[in-house]
Amino acid sequence: MTERHTDGALYHGVVAHKRARPKRHSLRYNVFSMLVDLDQLESLDRRLKFFSVDRFNLFSMSLRDFGPHDGSSPSAFVRKKAEAAGLGDRVARVRMLCYPRLLGYAFNPLTVFFAEDADGKPLMLVYEVHNTFGEHHFYQAVVEEPAAPEIRHTSEKAFYVSPFNTLAGHYRFSVRPPGDEVFTGITLSDEGGGLVTAWFEGKREELTDGALLRAAIAYPLMTLGVVAGIHWEALKLFLKGVPVTLGMRPILPKTRIRRTAGR
Repeated sequence: MTERHTDGALYHGVVAHKRARPKRHSLRYNVFSMLVDLDQLESLDRRLKFFSVDRFNLFSMSLRDFGPHDGSSPSAFVRKKAEAAGLGDRVARVRMLCYPRLLGYAFNPLTVFFAEDADGKPLMLVYEVHNTFGEHHFYQAVVEEPAAPEIRHTSEKAFYVSPFNTLAGHYRFSVRPPGDEVFTGITLSDEGGGLVTAWFEGKREELTDGALLRAAIAYPLMTLGVVAGIHWEALKLFLKGVPVTLGMRPILPKTRIRRTAGR
C-alpha cells in the first residue's frame, strides 16, 4: 500500500466558470492544486527534491504570496484570525489549498485555508482572493457543523475582482474539505439572481517527486496559463458586449467574520 503523507497532496481536476447575464459565457480548464500543512512546510521541503519553500525549484512556495504577504507564517496569521473569531486555541492544524509556483511563477485567484481541530475537522475557513490589479482580500467563516460533509455559507461581496462585475451582490460558498476529493464552489448573486458560478473539483494524488514531475509534464505552463486564461476570457466577454466596470473599483472595506451552516 502506498504511504499516505500528511504534509501535503496534489488535487487534479477542473476549474469551471459559468456566467448567466447579460451574456452567457462559460470556461473549463484542467488544473491541479496543492494542499499543504502549513505547520509541516520544513519537513515537506526536506522530503521532496522538486519542491522548495522560499527558494527556486521546479515547484516552490513563497510565504510572501499568502496571508500577511511579508514572509511571516501564514499559519500564525490564520490562527490569529481564528482566535479573534472566538475559537481560542482549538486550531490544531492549518492546511492551505493553492497553486504552487512553477519555475518561480504563480498567480492564485483563490487560496483556501482550512483551520482544523485535533480530529481534522474544519473549525474555520479563510479565503484569500487576488485580483489582477495586485490587490488581495480575505473572506472568512466559522464552521458551525465541523463534521458536515459540505460546508455552506454566504458573504457580502467586498472586493473588486472582475472588470465585468460591480461590487454589488453576495457570494454563496460551498466547500467539501480535502479528502480523497476536494470541492470549492462560489456563486455570485445580485438583485437579479445568480450571476456567476465558479468551482474547482479535484481528486487526490499523493505528493511525491514522481507526482510533481508528472504534473510538470501534464501542465507545463499552468501557472502562466492561469493569468493568460483570465485575460483571454476577458477579451471574449468584451467582444460579446458585456459592459466593463473598470472605473468603478472602490476602496476595500474591512473583512467580516461570518458563521457557517454545514450540510
